[in-house]
Formats: sequence, structure tokens, C-alpha cells
Amino acid sequence: QVQLVESGGGLVQPGGSLTLSCAASGFTLDRYAIGWFRQAPGKEREAVAAISSRDGEIFYADFVKGRFTISRDHAKSTFYLQMDSLKAEDTAVYFCGADPQVVNYYMNPNFYRYFGQGTQVTVSD
Repeated sequence: QVQLVESGGGLVQPGGSLTLSCAASGFTLDRYAIGWFRQAPGKEREAVAAISSRDGEIFYADFVKGRFTISRDHAKSTFYLQMDSLKAEDTAVYFCGADPQVVNYYMNPNFYRYFGQGTQVTVSD
């Protein structure tokens, strides 16, 4: 049974940093596409970053390039989102996602079958 559990959200000032973690169970990280997504109030869920299952290629949304870093630790069966230079507009609930069959559409949340429960990230003074 696939399970994803996020942690690491919280309140941070603009310009600050947070690291989100997603503990995965029920599957092997490199056999699944994995990604981070976010959803702000009144908005649709959007992709932030993803790693392909095919060759480990990494993708980022334009609005986080140079600020966020996705990574994975196979030994811990955990993947991460390091978020630096946070802005108020990064405020959202962040979800980790995984799917064994995503091909090409790594940055489309509609193609992911499994998500965690979400963790709130608030960027504010």
C-alpha cells in the first residue's frame, strides 16, 4: 500500500528557508515518478518540482527555478523539497505525490495517483 507523509511545513519570513520531507512507503522511489505540488486558497493544485522515474530527470516550475531544490534519499525512502528565498506568494498547502505510470507529464498533478495529506507553508512577516 502506497503511503506518503509530508513534514516540515510552517511559518517563515520572506527570504527565509524551509525543507519539506516526504516519507514514502509501499514502493521504491526510483520506480515511481515523484513530485511536489502546492495549492493556494481558491487556486488549482500546481506542480512545483518533479523527478522522472525513467531517468531521474528533474523538472521545476518556472516560478521556483533557482530557489527550490528537489532531492531523494533512497536509503531513507524519503524525498525532499528545499525551499530558499521564500516569497509571500509561495504560501500554500504543499503535497508530495507519486505515480508508477507517469510518462512525460511529470509536471501535471492530474497524472499522479498518490498524494500525501499536505503540509501548510506560510510565508509572512
